Amino acid sequence: MNSNSSKITPRSTRWRVRPSEKRLILIIGDMAMAAIALFVALYVWGQRDLWFKFSLGFLQERVEFWFYLLPLGWLVLLVELYDVHRAHNWRKIVRGIAFAALIGLVIYAFVYVLVKGSLNRIGIGAFLVAASVLTLLWRLAYIRIFTAPAFMRRVLVVGAGKAGQRLAEAYKNLRPPPFFLVGFIDDDPRKLGEQVEGYPVLSQSDLLLEIAEKERVTDIVVAITGEMQGSTFQTILDAQESGIEVTPMPTLYEEMMGRVPVHHLESDWLIRSFVDEARVGGFYEAGKRLLDILGGLAGMGICVLLYPLVAILILLDSGSPVIYKQIRSGKGGKPYDIYKFRTMRQDAEKDGKVQLTQEKDRRITSVGNLLRKAHIDELPQFLNVLRGEMSLVGPRAERPEWITEFQKQIPFYRARSLVKPGVTGLAQVSYSYYATVEEMATKLEYDLYYIKHRNLLMDIFILLRTVGQVFGFRGR
Repeated sequence: MNSNSSKITPRSTRWRVRPSEKRLILIIGDMAMAAIALFVALYVWGQRDLWFKFSLGFLQERVEFWFYLLPLGWLVLLVELYDVHRAHNWRKIVRGIAFAALIGLVIYAFVYVLVKGSLNRIGIGAFLVAASVLTLLWRLAYIRIFTAPAFMRRVLVVGAGKAGQRLAEAYKNLRPPPFFLVGFIDDDPRKLGEQVEGYPVLSQSDLLLEIAEKERVTDIVVAITGEMQGSTFQTILDAQESGIEVTPMPTLYEEMMGRVPVHHLESDWLIRSFVDEARVGGFYEAGKRLLDILGGLAGMGICVLLYPLVAILILLDSGSPVIYKQIRSGKGGKPYDIYKFRTMRQDAEKDGKVQLTQEKDRRITSVGNLLRKAHIDELPQFLNVLRGEMSLVGPRAERPEWITEFQKQIPFYRARSLVKPGVTGLAQVSYSYYATVEEMATKLEYDLYYIKHRNLLMDIFILLRTVGQVFGFRGR
């Protein structure tokens, strides 16, 4: 063992809270606030009915079962706020809670009209107000607590090359920061004293333990993609034995950004990490297919209901056809015909050359722009879902011509064909449409993260975020 290992004091990790743990804390806190809001709503409702104390008779005779499900509905409306980075930004928290309350009010008004006004307005209104206020107070308390120094990890990066620089770039763009970046360790003497994205290269690896002790480092991130010196490896092991957590750069990048850094992965990553961790069991496959069938039937039902109106709008705006089909690449690269409501001019590709959709693309018709914003143009794809060619959740269905081109320029691009393409997906709800190869690489990072970590809960979470985008008119 390295003789320097005795110089560093073992660390307690009791205050280190991981993103998954923070998400659980957020859910438990929101649920508690929603439960209190339910109590407040029942009390206000009872006061309105001259009920001055809780009565079993009142609860049995006046309060229907669905009213007790309001806390669960409130958590669904807050789904966008369970991103741990968004949860640390008070402006996004305020906007998110206000948006959730507004959507809740819209849903209530819609149901109120359908059932001819039999819902209790006082109870619903009291719940939305109480839930909004209590959740806002809890979330602001959460920000104060989990951005305090006691909960901030202190991270030292080993390797100040391209991978370390990419990590620092990503870190600088997160507000508030998820941890405190102390600086870098690098064995290249030319880098000593230099700055990487504003963070210092403190020393070579022989002084790693001393720097870690001096700077109270809790985490070491290994950002060396090439061969590592034996002495550096041993020093990192000594640091790990002392209680410092050691994490590869791709793993921390995934934790920070919710995507995989495709340009900073070793060549054997696809087999050593991705393929092994991306395996799923038969239960997930069966559950996902059942979810696809149920969602596909519901989606096709909505498509059939809206088809007459959408068809009239498209025909009046730009003529026929109403629905177009196009060859896309499915699981394993198998081609299939995808169906959508037409949103572009008939001569969008009159020269036969495929083109990426640009922001404010002039080929999109007026009605097409509306359909895209509301995601209505995607509805015919539910037929592909029922036929088993697509899933509700997965990477975006891509054209074979673009896949051939992107494979030449983007590492690991072919890996996205390990699963069925989806009507929606993590990349679709997290990132805008791409117009360049670099933007496509960013979307691939989200796709690979999804494939590596996918489960039914993640699928449902993505579907709920998609519903939020539909209500928010955030399609393109």
